[in-house]
Amino acid sequence: MFDKIALISIPVRDQQVAKSFYTTVLGCKVVQEMPFGTPDTLWIRLALPGVETEIVLATWFPQVSPGCTQGLVLATNDIVKAHTELKRRGLEISAVKDQPWAREATFSDPDGNGWVLQQSAAPRP
Repeated sequence: MFDKIALISIPVRDQQVAKSFYTTVLGCKVVQEMPFGTPDTLWIRLALPGVETEIVLATWFPQVSPGCTQGLVLATNDIVKAHTELKRRGLEISAVKDQPWAREATFSDPDGNGWVLQQSAAPRP
């Protein structure tokens, strides 16, 4: 019935500040940027490198406040390499921690939306 999650809305205060973070630090590409609703609101749709689901930087949902999205997981096959590169780009990210299910590090965007960088643990025999 469903094929995929196409878009995830990330609630932000300032779309330009958020766009700068997501493009400069996380390496997103701008897929679309156009007026949306009011003159000061834009539809900014971003693609993370290698990820099918795209994100949209949203300011128009009154029921969700900037920073309320937590636990978005970015999967990687090499957490050490990804962690090192993100730190090189200036991201404040936690140390990599070993969990029974994965190796993980956490970070937030400028609005406090929480992300998890995760490398799944090898399947147990």
